[in-house]
Order: sequence, then structure tokens, then C-alpha cells
Amino acid sequence: MSGPGDRQGDAPQDAETPHLRRIRSFVRREGRMTDGQERSLAEQWPRYGIEPSAGPLDLAAVFGRAAPVMFEIGFGAGDHLLARAAAEPGWNFIGVEVHRPGVGRVLNRAAAAGLTNLRVASHDAVELLRDSIPDASLDQVVIQFPDPWHKKRHHKRRLVQPEFAQLVVRKLKPGGELQLATDWAPYAEHMLDVLNAAPGLRNRAADGRYVPMPATRLKTRFEARGERLGHEVFDLSFERA
Repeated sequence: MSGPGDRQGDAPQDAETPHLRRIRSFVRREGRMTDGQERSLAEQWPRYGIEPSAGPLDLAAVFGRAAPVMFEIGFGAGDHLLARAAAEPGWNFIGVEVHRPGVGRVLNRAAAAGLTNLRVASHDAVELLRDSIPDASLDQVVIQFPDPWHKKRHHKRRLVQPEFAQLVVRKLKPGGELQLATDWAPYAEHMLDVLNAAPGLRNRAADGRYVPMPATRLKTRFEARGERLGHEVFDLSFERA
């Protein structure tokens, strides 16, 4: 993500889509982990961690219950993920982030809050989505401020591509939502072009463009900083038809 964490996602590849390119859309920048973050990873991972699996996970078994599931790609500092998990106890939440210091911080905060409806993965989100998440199992997929890859020669690294849209459609339940936000206008237009053309997705905006900021989306520190610099934020919402 273009917030505190790393850039997350890559172009998926599977048996149903054999010609997809393996292009990563994130750069892993670990940074130094504090002793507290290291300790949280060691102590809390058995409770909250999800490891990649060779086949689809039983999500009801992972959480110890059946409930609606939100899957967030690149949660950065985890503010949105933690706030929603605390405010919506009737939902299950899966957050994926490759920036391990951020993962350690979220595990520490989740444990301190006593959250039981949250699981975290530190892995390539698209690989996890493709290989470990059952088809038609997610009620919502959230992507906030993915790396826009500004330079034209890097546009192929953008997470939101036709192949990725195809994967998300397969993992969402009918009526499930793909929710996105970006503060980079050219990427917002790119998302609209890709997702409006994606079979199986319907834009929830009446005019086929952007929606108001969802009530469930927490304004992050990264977003607030961008607004102070004059950045406009674009929210998108698509439903699996």
C-alpha cells in the first residue's frame, strides 16, 4: 500500500488463467523491527497468524465460527483493520501485509484489545487469495491506497489489472463487495476502466464512477496527511453480480 506498509499484491496465475504474468506490485522494505514487535510476532502468531496452504482453508475452522469475512490487502499500520474488527464483532477479518514491523505492531494491538475475530498473514496477498481462500467465501475485499506505480513503464505492476479482477470475482460471494480507495487520480481512472469492464462486477456508483467515502472506512493517518497536501481521495465500490 502507499501508506505506512509496503506495496502489496501481484498478478495472479492459476490453472483457469494460464497466460497470466507473474509481476509483483510490491517492494518488500522490512525496516528494523523493535523488540516489542519481534516479541509480538513470536508470542501472538500462533493465535492470530495464517500461513499459506496448499489448498483452500476452512475459514469457519480458522476462526472457530462461521461469519461474514472481510479480506484486506496491504493493511499498513492496521488502523482500519483493527478499528473494524473491534467495531464489528459479528464479522471475521483477515488482513495481509508483507511489512513485518507493521504485522508485529498489529499483533500487539490486537492482543491488547482482546480481539478474537482477526487473523493476519505476512505473505504475498494475491498468492494467499489464489491458493488459500475458498471460492465464493468472502463478503468483502478491501484495498486502500495501493501503490500507483506512477511511471508509465511500471503500470504493469499495478495490482488492479483484469487478471486480478477475475480472481476477486471468483473469491467473492454473490453480492460481495470489492472496496477500493486511492489518492492518485490516474490510478483511480485505471481502476474504473479495469473494473467497469470486468465480467461479474457491477459498479455501485449510479454514474459508473466513484462513491462517497464508506462509513466503515476509517480515515488513515496517511490519508489525512495527503489531504493536508491537497490530495483528493477516490473511493470505488463494486459488487459481485
